[in-house]
Amino acid sequence: MKAIVAVNPTSRDFLMAAQTRGREQLQDILQIGELTGCIARLAHMLQRERGASNIWLCSSGRMFGDEHLRCIAGVDRELALFRQAIAEPDYLPGSALLVSLACALHYLERLPSLRTQITAQQIQPLQAMEQFNITLRHLLSIVPETSNVVEDAGVARALAALFSFMQGKELAGQERAIGALGFTLGEFSDTLRQQLVDRIDSQQHCFEAFCSMTDSQLRQQFQTCGEPCRETEQLRRMACTRLQHDGDEPQRALRWFALLTTRIDALKEVEDALIETVMAQAQQALGQVLQQRDPDELEIARWVAGHGSHDAERYFDRHLLPLVRQQARQLEAMAQQLASLQATLEERKVIDQAKALLIRHQGYSEEQAWQTLRKMAMNQNKRMVDVASAMVSVADIWQIPTKE
Repeated sequence: MKAIVAVNPTSRDFLMAAQTRGREQLQDILQIGELTGCIARLAHMLQRERGASNIWLCSSGRMFGDEHLRCIAGVDRELALFRQAIAEPDYLPGSALLVSLACALHYLERLPSLRTQITAQQIQPLQAMEQFNITLRHLLSIVPETSNVVEDAGVARALAALFSFMQGKELAGQERAIGALGFTLGEFSDTLRQQLVDRIDSQQHCFEAFCSMTDSQLRQQFQTCGEPCRETEQLRRMACTRLQHDGDEPQRALRWFALLTTRIDALKEVEDALIETVMAQAQQALGQVLQQRDPDELEIARWVAGHGSHDAERYFDRHLLPLVRQQARQLEAMAQQLASLQATLEERKVIDQAKALLIRHQGYSEEQAWQTLRKMAMNQNKRMVDVASAMVSVADIWQIPTKE
């Protein structure tokens, strides 16, 4: 401990060292606050690019071409600022934070390749969305790791509120992307619908956690501008029930994206205010530390005697961020569920193609076609999708005449 220079250190030496270390930590958190702002802005633009990419892909490039390009330019601009912020990482504490940075950069470096696939329409919308989700998950995981430098209870609480809010905002961004996909296609499968419901429910939990940890002013700001509007709720119900093909799919997709973007932009304003709160808390705590004078023996005795009475509060505030990290793990589990969604939808597509063959060539009803495939799979001890795939693969050489 560099602050202790005495050969036989006393309690006063250790108290002075604690004050020095606390001052250094608060100075670090002010720099980390700037990094958090960069992360928040980059995540915001990545969230928008993710949704725009879904509409562009699902419409086969007919919709959102200009918006997609604007989103890419916005991400690149914020990415350059993010790289500047981490160019000199000496102030970043702990190896865990550096590992999180390395993981985030790994996926950010793969963005050009992902964009090439999207532009060439060589990737499915769900696969593209999953790549954006993974990138955002690693980017946002940097924020709770900054807690390693925080000892001040007020700063710790502000950071916990911020990260809960950032998680909720990311889930709202995933809701926008999933809805953009379904509304552009004109249908929500059972699996896609469940994913949408999960995002709606989970973001609510994150925002409730944020409200429990923040002050009344920020809570009021969120409740005023961050809650979904009535039209958004109507579109949610439409997506979560049964969406009928009526020719309005392109307009409905654009309207959904516009409504959710307005809401997420409002959430960004709350997020910015939260970051300012973290910085203000750190500045206030640092000012108090800098005003402290060297304690005499009586003050040391009083400090030691009164220190234990605040242990419960310190423990609670210091362990808010581990609880928030648990929410981050829940986000990761949801992302893994989304990764399996692509395979499920592809299997459903193959089965539907096989059913269509049976309906066309044999005159079966949809239920009869389904039961036929099911029976064939059971008789051959195979999965239904494998039987359907074999049937589709030889569809062009079927000699079965169309039943009159």
